[in-house]
Amino acid sequence: MNKAVIRQLASDEVQDLNQHWPVLNHEVLARGHVCDFVVDTVATPDGPTMRREYTLHPGAVGVIAWDDADRIAVVLQYRHPVAQQMVEPPAGLLDLDGEDYLDGAKRELAEEAGLAAAEWRVLVDIFTSPGASQEAVRVFLARQLSATEAPEGFVAESEEASMEVAWVPRTEVLAAILAGRVQNPILVAGVLALEVARANDGLDALRPADAPWPAREQREVQLKRLGDAVQPS
Repeated sequence: MNKAVIRQLASDEVQDLNQHWPVLNHEVLARGHVCDFVVDTVATPDGPTMRREYTLHPGAVGVIAWDDADRIAVVLQYRHPVAQQMVEPPAGLLDLDGEDYLDGAKRELAEEAGLAAAEWRVLVDIFTSPGASQEAVRVFLARQLSATEAPEGFVAESEEASMEVAWVPRTEVLAAILAGRVQNPILVAGVLALEVARANDGLDALRPADAPWPAREQREVQLKRLGDAVQPS
């Protein structure tokens, strides 16, 4: 039996690349308060077409707030689609037009945890479910923490009105992740990225808080292409 040869990627090939398979038709199946559910007809490089249903999403930011006592700030929040109260980091949507990513993270940290930070870095960028959603998340590391008031005009509503803020030792968060007791993707990705940074080149090697976020630029390009692919009714 012949075995397929699996090549090894060179170091400069280990990266996600922008690609644009032609969108022949783009249809909005449902519009929501935050997301739209859409279906695209896409031409594949081999010739046949495929249909893909997914959600358009504004994106989000999350914050791993790590204090001098080696604790991480979390919120306990109910998530209706999975019917669980989840242990999560402060996080929120990028649904304010033109809001800077770091400003969004600072706002969410103040709103959800009542904290401000003097030192910010980028921990990791992720797509939470790229086969089904456009959602991209930037996870920041916040240090040198202090208490602060919620932004003026902020009122906690819905799930946030019942949300509890807590501190957890970093090692206990890591243990809970590895044991499968916590599953929020922003918390999992952020804490594991923090552990990798600590074990390797250190926190100073992390990207600055204003580092480019290519996924956001690609999102704008893709939205324009999808708009151009809408067929007249």
